[in-house]
Amino acid sequence: MNQQAITRTDSQTRDLGKRLGQAVTGPLALALTGNLGCGKTTFVKGLARGLGVNAGFHITSPTFTIINEYPADNNLRLCHLDLYRLTSVEELAGIGYEDILETDAVMVVEWPDLLKKDRFSFDLELAFACDADFHRVISFFASGQTGTNVLCRMFS
Repeated sequence: MNQQAITRTDSQTRDLGKRLGQAVTGPLALALTGNLGCGKTTFVKGLARGLGVNAGFHITSPTFTIINEYPADNNLRLCHLDLYRLTSVEELAGIGYEDILETDAVMVVEWPDLLKKDRFSFDLELAFACDADFHRVISFFASGQTGTNVLCRMFS
């Protein structure tokens, strides 16, 4: 199942992320692709709110920390990874992403190419782009039943 949405403001991008977060019922792995500044972290800010991450947590890009974790509702955690600074598959072992997979986590990965090289399979892939009017075009691609179910709840 594939879906597409266009957002014209940061607020709309956050709202779309919140809708996705509200559609999540359990562990999930998301890949976010797109150029720098195209709205990936803005989307994650909304996703965090939809998952029930307390508004007291300031959601930031983990460009330098690699992983940021936030407690969410329903015994879930939001684990936000940014692999932009990693250069090899071998570096993945050092960040502990495999430990995240063994928990009740919603794992969101910006710059997921290294994980894909390691044959990791995401439940959802979101591709971020800008159109000629600088609106964000966000394409959703589900892989497997878990991702399909989330998109069905989100877009129904």
